[in-house]
Parts: sequence; C-alpha cells; structure tokens
Amino acid sequence: MELEELKIEGRNAVLEAFRSGKTIDKLFVQEGCKDGPVQTILREAKKQDTIVNFVTKERLDQLSATKKHQGVIAAAAAYGYVSVEEILQRAKEKGEPPFLLLLDNIEDPHNLGAVIRTANLAGAHGVIIPKRRAAGLTATAAKASAGAVNYTPVAKVTNLTSTIKELKKEGIWFVCGDMGGTRMYDLDLKGPIGLVIGSEGEGVSKLVKENCDFIASIPMKGDIDSLNASVAAGVLAYEILRQRGV
Repeated sequence: MELEELKIEGRNAVLEAFRSGKTIDKLFVQEGCKDGPVQTILREAKKQDTIVNFVTKERLDQLSATKKHQGVIAAAAAYGYVSVEEILQRAKEKGEPPFLLLLDNIEDPHNLGAVIRTANLAGAHGVIIPKRRAAGLTATAAKASAGAVNYTPVAKVTNLTSTIKELKKEGIWFVCGDMGGTRMYDLDLKGPIGLVIGSEGEGVSKLVKENCDFIASIPMKGDIDSLNASVAAGVLAYEILRQRGV
C-alpha cells in the first residue's frame, strides 16, 4: 500500500478531509475503535463509498509517520476521479468512437501510471479501475504517468463486470488481453471499444473475461510467456490505434 505522501492521520484531520470533499481511496481503522468520533468518520466513509480496512494497532503504527494516528489513517488520492459518463462525454465532444482502458487486478501504482501514460499517447478517452484490489491515483502512480494523469481521466467503479455490462448497452465492444485468445491482428478492433488488461500474474479475472466479446493474444517468440501489464496494454492499444487508421 503506497501511503508515503498521501496519508492523513488523526481523527480531526481525517474527518475534515472527508467533509472537504477530498478523494479518499482507503480508510484504515484500528480494530475495536467504536467511539463517537470514529463512528462519525465511518459514516462519512460510507457516504463516499470508501473502502474501510479494520487493522491492528500494530499495523497502524507501521503505516503512521507521526505515531499519533488516534486509530485512523486515510489514504488520499493525489488526483480526483471522474465518472464513466464524463469519459464517454469526452469521446463525444471529440467526435470519436469511445476508446476505454479497463484495468483488472492491477495493484502496482507504477503499472497504473504507465498505463495512463500509454492511454494518453494512444488516444484513449479514459481509464477505468475497480475500487478493490487495485492501485489508486497515488503520487507514485501520478509520477509514473509522466504527467499524463493531468490529461487522461480516470474513473473508479465498484464493480468492473457491472460497468462492462452497462457500457455494452452504449454500443461498446470489449476485448481483453489473454494468452489463449485470437491473435490481435485477426480481430476487428475498430469502433467503440473497451480494452481490458489484467495483471501479469493473475491476468483478467474469470467473470470479467466471460463478459468480454473478444479475447486477444499478443504474438510472442521468446522464452517467457507474459509481458508486463503496462507493456501489454501498450501493444494492444496501438493495434487498436492502427486499425482506426491513425
């Protein structure tokens, strides 16, 4: 968990962060803390649908820089998130068919930043990530994006599969990268499309894959069988860009 530059410690500071509208990716609360101030913080977290992790005092002490956390530490996003609708509107304003990147099981903020950078250069209109088991827009991710996070919006959704189903109603097709798929050159990747990338270890989860329309494989001639997630995203994104005639 990347907390170095983004942690907010102490009950008053965390509560003010929530009430000021600051985007909180995760809230860490000491197990057994049930007093009034903590309950108030938990209510604010629920309003924002923030993920809450109940941890031991020892774990909080490890995360804390001040050792005065008072039983709560919030991990704040370095940049704000947008809605999926705003990403679609961005494509509409540009007069282009939507091109989205969806990340499944990507927990490394360096990979997230690299994918945002690739998304920007490949002309994607936005990146969609899940709330759980995913890296957020930490300072590390922002730095790895080389500034692209300022130009390519990121949406955070509760359920990636549900989001895919809803976007299909908007006429968007989905393709995920997987070794067992059809060669990317043999697929028609033009038109409104969502590219789903999983981690190099676990890949795209079973349910998400089942809801994709196509499975694309990247031809490989080496001795190992997987690419870094951000590299795979780049290869597939540029094949989509090529097929769009750019």
